[in-house]
Amino acid sequence: MFLKALVSCAWLFNVLVSSASAFGLTESGNSYIVDTSAGLIFTVQKTTGDVTSMKFNGIETQDSGSKKSHISSGIGASCSWVRTGNNNNYIKITCKTSTLTQFYVARYNDPAIHMATYITAEPTIGELRFVARLSKTAVPNGYTDSEIVGGAAVEASDVFKLNGKTKSKFYSAKQFIDDKVHGVTGSGVGVYMIIPGTGYESNSGGPFMRDINNQGSKRLLFNSGHTQTESFRMGLHGPYALWFTSGSTPSSDIDTSFWETLSVTGLVPKASRGRVSGKSSGIASQYSSLQVVGFNNSAAQYWVRTDSSGNFVSPYMKPGTYTMTLYKSELAVSSKSVKVVAGSVTPLNIASQESSPSVIWQIGEFDGTPRGFLNAEHLTSFYPSDNRMKSWGPITFTVGNAISTFPMAIFKAVGSVTIKFTLTSSQVSSSKTLEIGTTLAFAGGRPQVTVNNWTGPAPSAPSQPNSRGVTRGTWRGNWYLQIGSITASSVLLTGTNTLSINVISGSSGVTYLSPNIVFDALRLY
Repeated sequence: MFLKALVSCAWLFNVLVSSASAFGLTESGNSYIVDTSAGLIFTVQKTTGDVTSMKFNGIETQDSGSKKSHISSGIGASCSWVRTGNNNNYIKITCKTSTLTQFYVARYNDPAIHMATYITAEPTIGELRFVARLSKTAVPNGYTDSEIVGGAAVEASDVFKLNGKTKSKFYSAKQFIDDKVHGVTGSGVGVYMIIPGTGYESNSGGPFMRDINNQGSKRLLFNSGHTQTESFRMGLHGPYALWFTSGSTPSSDIDTSFWETLSVTGLVPKASRGRVSGKSSGIASQYSSLQVVGFNNSAAQYWVRTDSSGNFVSPYMKPGTYTMTLYKSELAVSSKSVKVVAGSVTPLNIASQESSPSVIWQIGEFDGTPRGFLNAEHLTSFYPSDNRMKSWGPITFTVGNAISTFPMAIFKAVGSVTIKFTLTSSQVSSSKTLEIGTTLAFAGGRPQVTVNNWTGPAPSAPSQPNSRGVTRGTWRGNWYLQIGSITASSVLLTGTNTLSINVISGSSGVTYLSPNIVFDALRLY
């Protein structure tokens, strides 16, 4: 009986010891093994900077293949570590190359790998991205639109068809302004990427940029070149975190102030930052909840949504001079310069400068997006050839019909869009102005107009990102407004008129990879 009691006590003691794991780092051969004391134990390889194991409550979430979790495609870094911070409650692993420093931080009792990435040049191997290569066995539940296993290639290695539906890693993308947490789950475990606060400040593309989040792995893309509208930014990217839970989605509102105590290259503390506060005006009431104020310069970018009255306070920003931009939905309608001073709040209002002519007709809303047009609601999730998409044309549209029958995009190899409209005798007595707003173009595509028997001039090729857009689930590029004058007496007719818009380009391509344009809106006045 006494012996049984001793055995029971010993078993209980072992359970208590094993459940109360100690915070710390152990060196084993070529590995740093970090115990967060929160159920997460992760391993970093000393000579590469790769994360080779991530066990949460005993569940291995790292994929067992040859490729591990890392920045870019692996950087071959040399790593060191230190235990530091308040009461030594932080373990910082620093992995360096000549142009890149990757920081991994364990914070006592956080089930997370906190990270930041400092660069002085773009990586020579792969894009600037962190890829968590996760076990599909451990965390099988992710983005169904990006699940390509078993699919047949539709476009390069980007788009596949599976069970009659198109799938792509690009269909996991969310716009930066709304993408603070994304993750995958399994039985008893969830793995989430968190981009808190000003985590996007050194990224490129602005608030409405979207990029890959998932394809059998978790990704956080900083500089990718996908529909790139501005130059890449150097400096410190992040902080960001790979957070582990029992399955539930964590809050994006995590404390990052501890980074200021860790001697991290490129980190600007909160006390050395400034803010801008003000009020936007001149935006139509239907867009009151869709106002965004953005700030950007060559070193950083920030944004904030206004309240319904237009009031805003920016995030804490690095000191410097910025271009401050007011967006109506995604359309830039005003900009001005603002200087941000450390420790200060700069007051500055901003008013829309968008023109609002009295129109004869208008198709769509000028808001920087093709929303409302044919197939627009599916673009971010379906390839143009997906059988769930409606026919792209050629299409004939009569002014006054539902705009959901007007194509969001036209393709050189598919055909034009034709618009039928009616004018009165008084309306054809003077010249008219036609405006065509486009949000993105591919392969030098631009619209050329024919009205009745008159063909307008060929516009010059626009400056647009040198990458695919529509076929990768985005409409966001450089916004253009083409303005043309139509001489009424020789071109326009009393009664029915016919306007055709063709895509012209010196380039060619097959079907949806042919030169194309994405419409924002059109109007005649």
